[in-house]
Amino acid sequence: MNLGYLVGTLIFAVIFAGAVVARIAAKEFRPFLYWATIIASTTVGTTLADFADRSLGIGYVGGAVVFSALLALVVAMYSWTSTSRTLLFWAAFVLTRPLGAVVGDFLDKPLSAGGLALSRCSASAVLLAFILTCIVIFPQRAARKAH
Repeated sequence: MNLGYLVGTLIFAVIFAGAVVARIAAKEFRPFLYWATIIASTTVGTTLADFADRSLGIGYVGGAVVFSALLALVVAMYSWTSTSRTLLFWAAFVLTRPLGAVVGDFLDKPLSAGGLALSRCSASAVLLAFILTCIVIFPQRAARKAH
């Protein structure tokens, strides 16, 4: 359709926002609505990563820095503000998508395209090692109260 990454991101952001609103408004679990929300978050995150990397021209490393900083801001807001926890959850959830996309692209794209040219298996091993390290360094705890 040649709409560009920004317009594509905006289209999928509207679809995602509609799915989130419908998901929150649902009185009971609706599997199709749940998966529509997950797929919409993945799609808007991927188009956002492509927009940052290609349209803004900041590359994979620049995109990773921007999305990491935005994610850190959301985490800080959780700790230091009374901003809606639901809003912060979805913001963090969406930001992990473009962050993962730019980091994955950085690891496996050719050197000529700004990547590290790792094989898919090597890139996956790096990401797995990072995830396992985070699990050890940042232990999780149960919620203070039931939802």
